[in-house]
Amino acid sequence: MSDDLRALKEDLVDHAQRLAALALAPNTQGNLSVRDAPSGLIVITPHDLPYETMTVDDVVVVDAWGTVVEGHRETSHETPVHCTVYRECPDIQAVIHSEPIYVNVFGVLGRPIEPVVITLLLSFGGPVPVMPFMPSGSVDFGMRMLATMGECPGVIWGQHGCLTVGRNLDEALRRTVVLEGGAKVAYLAQQLGTPSVLVPDDYPLLKG
Repeated sequence: MSDDLRALKEDLVDHAQRLAALALAPNTQGNLSVRDAPSGLIVITPHDLPYETMTVDDVVVVDAWGTVVEGHRETSHETPVHCTVYRECPDIQAVIHSEPIYVNVFGVLGRPIEPVVITLLLSFGGPVPVMPFMPSGSVDFGMRMLATMGECPGVIWGQHGCLTVGRNLDEALRRTVVLEGGAKVAYLAQQLGTPSVLVPDDYPLLKG
């Protein structure tokens, strides 16, 4: 294992455990990956292993088509989705699929999450879209997901959590946290009235 890949594995485990500690991926739900830019290899969490006990030896390395090149565990069942993102989007270096409660509320209703707070607008640039439920874990799912996302760095999976992307795991995790926080605010605000929605014109720096 190269030093670069080991560092990415350590970073992946750290972010997976942070995701779990924030209650954004209960039990063994969700999955995370990060791409090694020089080699194009993808470091990804294994299938059905508690994040709290995960170590670098549990992490799997695959190529751009999901073929295992290193690791003894079964890869995440969402590996084809992660690989599709990386093949289609060269600027994306990290992917996180999680299962936040309030995001799932919007997902089961089929409603996008509007930027009702500034953090949502800054992180996503506009509404976070929702795709209808369909079985995940395939290239077809990944392609349909990317079409739904467009330029947005996040998407709600109908009845199945959400996915965020970033230039690194820090950025992808921050977006996950912002998305769940914004979903909670939007949900609670709707219990009292109709929340106002921000648009890029409200924050001119977004246009720069």
